[in-house]
Amino acid sequence: MPLPDTGAGRVTWSTVVRLLGRLGAACMVFVVLALVGVQYAHVIGRNLALARELHSVERDVVSLRAREIQQKQQIRRLSDPRGAIPEIHDHLHLVRDKEAIIYLEHGR
Repeated sequence: MPLPDTGAGRVTWSTVVRLLGRLGAACMVFVVLALVGVQYAHVIGRNLALARELHSVERDVVSLRAREIQQKQQIRRLSDPRGAIPEIHDHLHLVRDKEAIIYLEHGR
């Protein structure tokens, strides 16, 4: 099969093979760079997702620490009879002898 004439001279098979080799190498470089780019995009996406999750966990930790402080205060208050007795009265509506519960209604 004859090769096309460039006008300045004939194109040889070695020139075609060299050109195809360079095109193949350029395609390989492009594929490698594309794969590296995809991997970086995947890693960046994962880092962003983990950063959002970390922020959510940190918010939960702050919330749970505040709740823990509140619960410890409540435990201290209920461990003392001066704090427990009014709590019992409020929740169980129990009274001692000669005591009464007075319910107040808010203005309508």
